[in-house]
Amino acid sequence: MASAKILENKKAIVEDIKSNIQNSESVIIFTYQGLTVSELSELRRELKKSDSEVKIYKNTLLKRALDDLKIDLDGFLEGPNAMLFGKDLLEPIKVVSKFAKEHEKANITVGIISGAKADLDVIKEYASIPSREGLLTMLAGGMIQYVRDLAVGLNMYAEQLEK
Repeated sequence: MASAKILENKKAIVEDIKSNIQNSESVIIFTYQGLTVSELSELRRELKKSDSEVKIYKNTLLKRALDDLKIDLDGFLEGPNAMLFGKDLLEPIKVVSKFAKEHEKANITVGIISGAKADLDVIKEYASIPSREGLLTMLAGGMIQYVRDLAVGLNMYAEQLEK
């Protein structure tokens, strides 16, 4: 039987997993088997820019934490998995999706977005959303059309008053 110290360490790890999941907007589980240390370090560097991190836990401890949070990911906890914890919703998903496209051995399996289970299709949809800056540019571009039309209309009205 395991000693009390080992059990306490495992309980602390389960609590750490639970708090990381609860404090993250996006959690992505992906396979990493076959990736080199430098490739994983590259991913970690990119994720650090968006205040995100990658951690690797034993599946049994991860399952206990998920059971405590009442999140069912049983079919996805096979083999070696890494977990991405992101404080932001979109940016970490974009980074890991881009990384998975560039590295065949990294495969996204499932995620937890805003506390709810998200399958691969939902994650791909989130990854395809433009960045915040891109969305703001689109919004400004759409709004400028109305401002331009208003300016043309006012100019035409002013010319009509002059006649």
